[in-house]
Amino acid sequence: MTTSLVPGEAPVSLDEARGWLRLGASTDDAVVAGLIRAAANICESFVGQWLVIREAEEVIAVAGGKIRLSVRPVVAVEAVTLLLAAGGESEVAEAGRSLSLSPDGTGWLSIAGTRDGDRVRVRYRAGMAADVNAVPEAIRHGILRMMQHLHAARDGETGAPPAMIAALWQPWRRVGLGSGR
Repeated sequence: MTTSLVPGEAPVSLDEARGWLRLGASTDDAVVAGLIRAAANICESFVGQWLVIREAEEVIAVAGGKIRLSVRPVVAVEAVTLLLAAGGESEVAEAGRSLSLSPDGTGWLSIAGTRDGDRVRVRYRAGMAADVNAVPEAIRHGILRMMQHLHAARDGETGAPPAMIAALWQPWRRVGLGSGR
């Protein structure tokens, strides 16, 4: 399971969202903030990448000598810890591991001296943009539109999100078939 040790920054500000929804100052701030987070999470799920670089941690079983990191695009591996069967832990030195990146940003980690079935904890950084200002405008606009759709749906309006949202996000979408190996 992959967890983000730090929540990602929202690529859309509260003021920007209130303006898009035509709300007054500080009206429903908690609701709007929740809608921004939900829309950003939907976007990340759709494009298959984290938007803003943040730290991730996952525990993975070694299989076939390589480990596929689940969050894309990988920027750097911070730490690798071998989880020993007896319950202990052993840090893997930087010289004992190598990272290769696929064109789509998937990270493949090789660790010297491991066998199939060994488990490792990997702490790494992943994301498309260094900060919220570097997130592409089309993605940000799609998040605003998704947030607007979610806001309207809370009053009982149902239906699929506008197709424009998918069109705005499609150029950044990373999908794969099969196991990814």
